[in-house]
Amino acid sequence: MNEKVIQFLIRAKRATYAGKGAEDSPSRPSSHDLHYAEGDLLYIDSFLGGTKFGGEEALWENNIPFWTMNYYGIVTDKEHFSGDFLKESLLRVPENMPFRGPNKYSDGDYKYVCGVSGDFNYFNGKEEIFYCREKIYECLFHGGEVE
Repeated sequence: MNEKVIQFLIRAKRATYAGKGAEDSPSRPSSHDLHYAEGDLLYIDSFLGGTKFGGEEALWENNIPFWTMNYYGIVTDKEHFSGDFLKESLLRVPENMPFRGPNKYSDGDYKYVCGVSGDFNYFNGKEEIFYCREKIYECLFHGGEVE
């Protein structure tokens, strides 16, 4: 994928959910929708749920979809889970793997771990958050180019 698209995707992720961006009107009952656009490029993240959630991020150029990522996750320890720590991790989305967060990130008792197989065109992965070495969150994701 070209550098322009990767940089756009990273800016979009940082400006929406990870960056605590404002939600748009829901596209479906009770959905959470976030949009980001620059010129002819559009990013939409739409998800359902909270502590058990599923959603999709997608990219369009000139209103033609060309990339998507689906995800499903669960918070297994509501008492210790920190949405702010998840967003802090997701703000660190790497250029070489612009799907979720970095391979590893930690802050205090929290540790974020993310593994991905494949590349921008076709990939799958898993992210986890640990609190004091106990897993408290897991999210599976997959996606790639669409035609």
